[in-house]
Amino acid sequence: MLYGMVLSILSVAAATQARAEEYPAQPVKIVVGFSAGGPSDVVNRAFANFAGTRTGKNFIVENKPGANSTIATQYVSQAKPDGYTLLGAATNHTMIPALYGNRIKFDVEKSFIPICTFAKSPTVLVVGPSFPVTGLNDFLAKVRKSPGKFSAASAGVGSSGHFATALFEKIAGVHFNHIPYNGAAPAINALMGGQVDMSFATLASVLSQVGSGRMKILAVASSRRLQSLPDVPTFEEEGIKGYSADAWYGLLAPAGTPQNAIAVLTDYVKAFQADPAARKSLKSLGLESDATCGSAFAAEIKNEVATYTELAKSLGLKN
Repeated sequence: MLYGMVLSILSVAAATQARAEEYPAQPVKIVVGFSAGGPSDVVNRAFANFAGTRTGKNFIVENKPGANSTIATQYVSQAKPDGYTLLGAATNHTMIPALYGNRIKFDVEKSFIPICTFAKSPTVLVVGPSFPVTGLNDFLAKVRKSPGKFSAASAGVGSSGHFATALFEKIAGVHFNHIPYNGAAPAINALMGGQVDMSFATLASVLSQVGSGRMKILAVASSRRLQSLPDVPTFEEEGIKGYSADAWYGLLAPAGTPQNAIAVLTDYVKAFQADPAARKSLKSLGLESDATCGSAFAAEIKNEVATYTELAKSLGLKN
């Protein structure tokens, strides 16, 4: 009888382990805090299609836009941590504490397990085609000669472009007249129309305008030159040391999600990164393939939260 009990216990344990290793056994939902058609939505849908084809299981993207993605983030933070509800996050995830403080009911670090980033969109300094500068050093010489004279457009107060502008001001020791707009599109239109002088924007948001000659890039905030823009120098090359303001798009899971599910999803993201068709698709959107995973991704999030919290205080943004 004892022998039978042992066999029964081992049988149940083996079955439980088998079920745990069958992830995903049902559809996986990726919640995105932005409307359909934006970079975050497009990247997550590309991954969902790839993962669905690879596994034969449904990976579904659900859009829950609003409140700078906090609606989607709170929803996922309260979801069952079983690997079947994930957050398709972006850089603004690390700005939430600086902008909302105690008004949010989740912790952007402790409430989630960082899985991997899919891609990064370099921040670029763009000016209109008629702005009289030959490069970044010429630009800085003019700005330093007339502090506060030149205007910098952003997608709004507390947006990634606003923080990127403030960080550049701090590192380069310059000052711009910040002009916030209600979204990236109005800011870009104002720049092309000559109402503002420059903007710190993600490459993905200005790629088509740059390609058509309606604005020009002075520098990119990457560690090395981009393959897609080999003639454009980095800020580092131009003497602006330590300026990094790339936007990332990545996948997070609710805290407590089983490690086997995290491991499987990590493998999927890495396979997605290695897929030539996926890399080509990301490049066409002005995105650089990037798979920063696990502890490295968590460290990046932690560092950004501290940076944006400090910047928000310096800007007088009250949360």
